[in-house]
Amino acid sequence: MMSRVAVFFATGYEEIEALTVVDILRRADVDTPMVSITKERSVTGSHGISVEMDAVFADINFEEVDMIVLPGGGLGTQNLEACEALMEQVDAFVAQGKPVAAICAAPSILGHRGFLKGRKACSYPSFESHLEGAEVMHQPAVIDGNIVTGRGMGAAVPFALAVLEKLQGADAAQKMAAQIVYEA
Repeated sequence: MMSRVAVFFATGYEEIEALTVVDILRRADVDTPMVSITKERSVTGSHGISVEMDAVFADINFEEVDMIVLPGGGLGTQNLEACEALMEQVDAFVAQGKPVAAICAAPSILGHRGFLKGRKACSYPSFESHLEGAEVMHQPAVIDGNIVTGRGMGAAVPFALAVLEKLQGADAAQKMAAQIVYEA
């Protein structure tokens, strides 16, 4: 059965972080809808790049979603965290042991919700204080149980590969890295 990973877009999202995950997962034949957290189909990122979404939040049946991805961007992260319906789903996924991934500023959301206690995690350097209870790692991406975190835009490819590894295993991630000529 094909995996389904929903990537959530809020005004002010970090374009490369969000779109790199979508691109790499789609290359790996993962159903990866881009989802606006509002009723608007077009969402503008932190650098003025507007992207047309596949769906709006109300369209998503979370029982059909295998993983949630939260891109960073300072404003984008604030907007994601302010979306109560999305936060309810993040809470439910973590409680059920379903994977949740966040990069850049967005791992702070997981820290604020208490999900990083006793876990290894990473984030954009100025957000490390928000990784409450985590062992803060200074590497591009970290997988700890059902949580995947990434540091920032420069770590977008290793983060996306870590998301793929969480879904399909290390072999699939290594094959994809070779396919896209990514050299760590």
